[in-house]
Amino acid sequence: MGKIGKGILGGVSGKVANVVGASWKGIDYLRAKPQSVANPRSVLQVNQRTKFSLVLRFLQPNLSFVKLGFKNYAVKQSQFNSAMSYALNNAITGTTIDDFAIDYNLALLSRGTLSGALNPVFDLTTPGQVQFSWDDNSNEGSALPTDKAMVVVYNPLKGESVLITDGAARTDVSQTVTIPNSYVGDEILMFISFKNFAETQLSNSIFIGSGTAS
Repeated sequence: MGKIGKGILGGVSGKVANVVGASWKGIDYLRAKPQSVANPRSVLQVNQRTKFSLVLRFLQPNLSFVKLGFKNYAVKQSQFNSAMSYALNNAITGTTIDDFAIDYNLALLSRGTLSGALNPVFDLTTPGQVQFSWDDNSNEGSALPTDKAMVVVYNPLKGESVLITDGAARTDVSQTVTIPNSYVGDEILMFISFKNFAETQLSNSIFIGSGTAS
C-alpha cells in the first residue's frame, strides 16, 4: 500500500479502478484491491475434494491402526498423510463426482514387506462377534510364529471401526473381535495384516470382504 502524509486534496477514500483509498488511525493510505480467484469451484477442484472426503471418512476411524501400519512410510509426513496419499493415488475408482468410490482391495491400512495373512476369512455366525481366521504360514517368506495379527472391523454407515493392533500370534490362526450391538444389520468390512514382535516390520493389509453384522 502507499501512505500519504497529508493526503491528496485532504486525503483519499473510496476506490479508483483496482486502487482503494482509506484511512487507518489518521494515516491515509492506498492499497491494491484484492484479485478474485477465478472459478474457485472448478470441476477439477470439486472432484479432488470429493475424493479427499471419501478417503478421509475411511481413514479417520482407523487412525490408531494407520499410525502403526504406515510407520515405515512416514517420510517427511505423518503416517495418516502417507496413508491418505496412497489411497488417493491408488484406490479411487470412477471418473466423475457421481461415481467416485474406494476400492478397498487397494486402500491399505497397513503397508510393508512382512509376509501377510495366508487365506484369511471371517465368520459372522456368532451374534456380536467377528471371527477372523487364517492359515499358519510361519517360517515362509519373512513370516515368523511370533508375528501378531492386526484386524479391523469397519462400519462405513456409522463411520466407526473396532480394531485390534496387538492380536493373536500367527500360529494361533484366529482372532475374535467383539462388535457393538448397534452394528446389527449394518454392513461391516473386514481387514487383516500382521506385524513382527518388535513392530519394526508390517505387512500390507488385506481386505477380506464384507457382510451384515448380527
